Amino acid sequence: MCEDRPPLDPRSAAVAAAAREWIGTPYRHQASLKGAGADCLGVVRGVWRELIGPEPEPPPPYARSWAEDGAGELVLAAATRWLVPAASDEIAAGDVLLFRVFRGTVAKHCGIATGRRAMVHAYDGHAVAETAIPDVWVRRLVARFRLPGF
Repeated sequence: MCEDRPPLDPRSAAVAAAAREWIGTPYRHQASLKGAGADCLGVVRGVWRELIGPEPEPPPPYARSWAEDGAGELVLAAATRWLVPAASDEIAAGDVLLFRVFRGTVAKHCGIATGRRAMVHAYDGHAVAETAIPDVWVRRLVARFRLPGF
């Protein structure tokens, strides 16, 4: 049985489609080059460049353990500076999602929603993929944003 859904906004569809183009890109820490390598932030940065233009600020160098090293809410702070808070109460295609990997830690994982319960993201040891967003990740969701103009 098909679920009745409203038609996808063309702007949301464009963000989701751009994110899906990264699927299969190998995981590479700090990278952001479609087909060659990206981490979770690299996918978001690459979609920004494709749909908006040059990145508004370069990301600082970060270690794999940066969030545990007391660096603070770097990703959330940058998202707040450059992205638009999502208006709806539910995850929607095109949302940039920020997660806390562990309770009580900083937001250090991100993805781009392709639907209410799916996202494109990269994680260590795996190529960029579109995966379901399980309940455990919904509970770890810190913030949802939209790309400016989208």
